[in-house]
Amino acid sequence: MGSVVISLDAELGWGFHDLEPAPTDRVEAGRRGWEVMLELCAEYDVPATWAVVGHLMLESCDGRHADHPAPEGWFARERGEWADREDLRFCPDLVRAILDADVDHEFASHSFSHVLFGRPGTDRELAAAELERSVELAREWGQTVDSFIYPRNDIGHRDVLAEYGIGAYRGRSPTHDGIRGLFDSTLRDRSMIVEPTVDEYGLVNVPASLFLFGFEGPARTVAESVWSDPMVVLARRGIDEAVDTDGVFHMWLHPNNLTHGRDDERMRAVLSYLDERRSESELTVETMADVARRTNTVDGIDGAASGIDSRATARQP
Repeated sequence: MGSVVISLDAELGWGFHDLEPAPTDRVEAGRRGWEVMLELCAEYDVPATWAVVGHLMLESCDGRHADHPAPEGWFARERGEWADREDLRFCPDLVRAILDADVDHEFASHSFSHVLFGRPGTDRELAAAELERSVELAREWGQTVDSFIYPRNDIGHRDVLAEYGIGAYRGRSPTHDGIRGLFDSTLRDRSMIVEPTVDEYGLVNVPASLFLFGFEGPARTVAESVWSDPMVVLARRGIDEAVDTDGVFHMWLHPNNLTHGRDDERMRAVLSYLDERRSESELTVETMADVARRTNTVDGIDGAASGIDSRATARQP
């Protein structure tokens, strides 16, 4: 029985607060894309893993976070340029929308403030602080954190994830993004099916298969004018492969990737095709936590012992 996983890096302004300049179109599209993805997932009854930056769950803050061991200046944008942009720094309303959805989405973590875990300057203390605050906020909301998505897929401190009871993370894709990935998958017939594995810390690595917005700009415009949306073609190919091989196909994106109507149509085309194939085959749609529990069962590992517990049913504080 093949399965498809969709994971989202839900971050609003936090995905860009350390970048200069920040991409205005992406920054401003975060809320819009979040709402569109929730609507599309509801329309096609597709559960997804929503990895939320913990800071977004706050109602307010002083912008300083004096008790957080972040590098000097890490929260400077929050106090300066974005001091009056609460819409970029907080979104408890959007988090509640995930938890209140009729679709059984997974609430997951994308760290507290989008710290890059693999960066040399990120020591164990900083990684632990990011996870501790994220888990604490989740608990206040009646949630557990079973899965973690590394900011910018910068993997590091996996032992700290295990220490805080997290059971799964999204690993790096075995295929490339963009034009090279399109070439490998279509011309070289390279598989996009991934195999979840248990690492030395007892964490389940659920690798990514395809970044749904890895082919953008002028190249996308040209491709669409003479052919079709190349990412929809790849997504359909991966879904078909999951059906044919009983493997796992894992797509991912950021809500802020949906900056224009054509991005919405891309996601509608992908989810519509997924729903079609699911209705005519044994294909299932899983969250990262679902895959991790299944992987642990196959490997003979107790799910609770590895940090994969049943998700809390409580919805909000």
